[in-house]
Amino acid sequence: MAKSGPHRKPSSERLAAAESAGAQGKEPGLAPLRAEIDRIDRMLVSLMNERATVAGKIGHHKRATGQQTYDPSREEIVLERVAGNNPGPLSAESLKAVYRELISGSRAIEQHLRVAHLGPAWTYSHLAALHRFGSSVEFVPVASISAAFEEVNAGHSHYGVVPLENSTDGRIADTLDNFSRLPVKICAEVPLRIHHNLLAACDRTVIDTVYSRPQALSQCRNWLARHLPDARLVEVTSTSAAAETAAKTPRAAAIASRQAGVHHGLDILAENIEDVAGNTTRFAVIGHADSSRTGNDKTSLMFEIEHRPGGLADALAIPKKQKLNLTWIESFPLPGEERGYIFFVELEGHRDDLRVRRAISALERRCKRVVILGSYASAAPVG
Repeated sequence: MAKSGPHRKPSSERLAAAESAGAQGKEPGLAPLRAEIDRIDRMLVSLMNERATVAGKIGHHKRATGQQTYDPSREEIVLERVAGNNPGPLSAESLKAVYRELISGSRAIEQHLRVAHLGPAWTYSHLAALHRFGSSVEFVPVASISAAFEEVNAGHSHYGVVPLENSTDGRIADTLDNFSRLPVKICAEVPLRIHHNLLAACDRTVIDTVYSRPQALSQCRNWLARHLPDARLVEVTSTSAAAETAAKTPRAAAIASRQAGVHHGLDILAENIEDVAGNTTRFAVIGHADSSRTGNDKTSLMFEIEHRPGGLADALAIPKKQKLNLTWIESFPLPGEERGYIFFVELEGHRDDLRVRRAISALERRCKRVVILGSYASAAPVG
């Protein structure tokens, strides 16, 4: 029988010892710096858990007093305050991303949130939901904008994330149609910078087909005409589905997010191929509760007027009289044979502000129908 050798340390201990020896032997300056990092990490872990404990107490108080535990307006204030207190060298966006996940994880201890979005994973709707809620929620991918509304309206999901408008293509008609039919509110907004990428598992020179969502193909049409003029453009249900199809199809490419490319193992052949710099889609977070006032808010309204000369001008004169700035207006045709429109407007201010209350009251006297879609904090573009 062979003699047993000397006792050997576990592999993890050997690795740590080797790293320590290497650091002390070859790079003596690194050891104290790494020790300092370890000390700071221990402090951060302790402080983050302390913060989560206090956040939990706030959640308990809210539930005891019948308040909503998730308050997107409050979270927006916290993130802006963090950015305002940031001396660097971390960027404000990096620090916000860290805090967004910290808030998300703290919230998950007290409440399990379900968030519906146009799926599958890594679509722009999913990315907008990640920016708003962090990763510690249950994301519910659905096949259409209508399905996201139905999920929220039926109470199957607490919130939904739906596209409202794009800076290049304008309004999202499916979203407006659902607002006209279902009693859900806008709780928050997520203006997401849209960066389209050409993704493929082959060289650009052999691509004969490009898959993507109709809006993405439209937003890249000039680039495609210049660089892939002979390629066949095929519309699919989502940009993530486009990436999945391109990964399985020879000589095919997709227009989608960088994250979708990583998820499906595709190379980025060209990045930021959108025709208009600053291309942004504004997403609405839909739910059933109003958001609290922050002092930097918007209010969205939907109203229907009598079909008569000057009716719209009279309605739009009301915000002007109250010195309220309109930031968005869209018309949407009423269903049926009778000619008419529903108008969607967004104005600066919260529904609890005096001037906004006066404007809504005046609109209700002049219009056939007025629906307050929600007040929510104005958000800066992300992504």
